[in-house]
Amino acid sequence: MNTKDFYYDLPEACIAQEPLKQRDSSKLLLLDKKTGEIEHKHFKDITQYLKKGDVLVMNNTRVLPARLFGTKEDTGANIELLLLKRMDLTTWEVMAKPAKRLKIGNIIFFHQTLSAVVKEIKDEGIRIIEFIYDGIFEEILDMLGTMPLPPYIHKKLEDKERYQTVYSKVDGSAAAPTAGLHFTKKLLSELQDIGVQLEYVTLHVGLGTFRPVMVEDVTKHHMHTEYYEIQKDVAQRINQAKAEKRRIICVGTTSVRTLESSARDGRISELSGWTDIFIYPPYRFQMADALITNFHLPESTLLMLVSALANKEFIMHAYKTAIEQNYRFFSFGDAMFIHN
Repeated sequence: MNTKDFYYDLPEACIAQEPLKQRDSSKLLLLDKKTGEIEHKHFKDITQYLKKGDVLVMNNTRVLPARLFGTKEDTGANIELLLLKRMDLTTWEVMAKPAKRLKIGNIIFFHQTLSAVVKEIKDEGIRIIEFIYDGIFEEILDMLGTMPLPPYIHKKLEDKERYQTVYSKVDGSAAAPTAGLHFTKKLLSELQDIGVQLEYVTLHVGLGTFRPVMVEDVTKHHMHTEYYEIQKDVAQRINQAKAEKRRIICVGTTSVRTLESSARDGRISELSGWTDIFIYPPYRFQMADALITNFHLPESTLLMLVSALANKEFIMHAYKTAIEQNYRFFSFGDAMFIHN
């Protein structure tokens, strides 16, 4: 299977540049993964398609203001860092721009309270750096960092919370699990009233999720690792639901990857660690039955994942239909519910 098999032509006007005023007012494309049948609704209508006993699995990661702008101490050159992965208390894996300017031992100055030294050089613009700071790192980052919006978003985000889900809890992501951005607290409460079971896992979104596929042969693509965690009580409740043949509905591809990373013989375990799972057709899902997701970039690993769940031809037809119906694409765009 080739990367080009997942290409589609997207007009630039379809790329959402800002969130809607109401989270749940976005469009919702419903795709039956067995038949390919399509329906068009709004996200708040999701309550009509979930039923008592369904399990909704959400990623409760919280996005860090992970983009930092500084200068090289010796030359004054401008440097941009995107924090990807925390290695220990002071050491981070980052993506640097321009990376070629950063050598081992170089010092980057951000503020009188924060600087960093380059410790290791990796491929593809990745560097390992050690931060030197005075105070609490998270507070300094909140003061100096900016939200790491994707490069296709050109408008400034006025409210940083709109790039967080309403249930975000655990700091650590370099990007939002965007399928969850459509939910409001009111909508989640309505789902609970119906009898939908809400469960939370954690996967800190990093380079593995949004790194482009640069190889022609899909199987040769290498995913970077991302940290994930499943609590014991959550694993027990999801396993019970699966044994009772209730639907496991993942909110976002990160929730799918979290469950499938832990799955062994149709069950998940209490677990924390690093995953580089790459899901593409054909793939036999052990846990995820259905998926609420956004519309993804052409030739991306995320488009490959949804094509494994629903049949690539159905997905590509749904994307074509969404473009024709003026759906909004990517992070701040509209949603799709791949159901059975």
